[in-house]
Amino acid sequence: MNRLGGSGVEVSALSFGASAIGNLYTEVAEEQAHEAVDAAWQRGIRYFDTAPHYGLGLSERRLGAALRGRPRDRYTISTKVGRRLEPWDGTGDDLAGGFAVPATHRRVWDFSADGVRRTLEASLERLGLDRVDVVYLHDPDDHAEWAFREGYPALERLRSEGVVGAIGAGMNQAEMLTRFVRDTDVDVVLCAGRYTLLDQSALTGLLPAAHERGRSVVIGGAFNSGLLANPAPGATYNYTAAPSALVDKALRLKSAAHRHGTTLRAAALAFCAAHPAVASVLVGARSAHEVRDCAHQFAAHVPAAFWQDLRARSLLPDHAPVPGEEPS
Repeated sequence: MNRLGGSGVEVSALSFGASAIGNLYTEVAEEQAHEAVDAAWQRGIRYFDTAPHYGLGLSERRLGAALRGRPRDRYTISTKVGRRLEPWDGTGDDLAGGFAVPATHRRVWDFSADGVRRTLEASLERLGLDRVDVVYLHDPDDHAEWAFREGYPALERLRSEGVVGAIGAGMNQAEMLTRFVRDTDVDVVLCAGRYTLLDQSALTGLLPAAHERGRSVVIGGAFNSGLLANPAPGATYNYTAAPSALVDKALRLKSAAHRHGTTLRAAALAFCAAHPAVASVLVGARSAHEVRDCAHQFAAHVPAAFWQDLRARSLLPDHAPVPGEEPS
């Protein structure tokens, strides 16, 4: 278990992202969602991440139900604030928002102090819990000053009151997360898709700043939404069709993995975990099979010669740390 920054909150090195069991893109049956969380527990995963945004609350309800009965002091759970859910009498589904659920609610951006507390209270009700361990400001990209002026101080107050153990921000970019690490007292940031075998933009500012200041980083999107899991024409990269140049690079990475007796999935996860600022690698899964595969790949040995091969072929920058190395 790894501690988040200077907090007392600990997380497993591999963690479970619950967006998929909130019906991300396609429906997931209740039993399948429950089995995915059970498989994560059986494989030693003890950190679970969710958000109101995921399935308009479905992810939180399912995760809470699946964890019910587990000893509360044996796992860590995080959720997010910034998108408040309001009842909505519209018809149709939420596929435009990315989730195959009925449009029973609408999302309202709200980084106000009152909005943060109300959103967290609603999350606790859906989860069936009296506390969560970590709360992130969720995707404040277009609301930066609001989040820094009101949302972040609200999280600080919740932490000082003991309502939550650790606070931070979760985004699909590295630049604003670097600002959070440098200008605030966050414990952790969740960075999705910006530190992978295809995108090392978080290595420029975020990861060195976090390491220097003793903050933690949770890395999501290790597979860049699919391309590094199964590279092929038509694969997705950052939730859209992958450009041909990136497909070609991913295929070259896969070939290198095979030459060295490993898999691209194992290498992708090992690379994310190698930086000393990284406390956990967050993987989304919609089935027990996917969870077991991720756990197996995460535990697999990736030969040192593989990383040397990538550098020799200019597929990985020399300054990116790999397992067994300290960052330059």
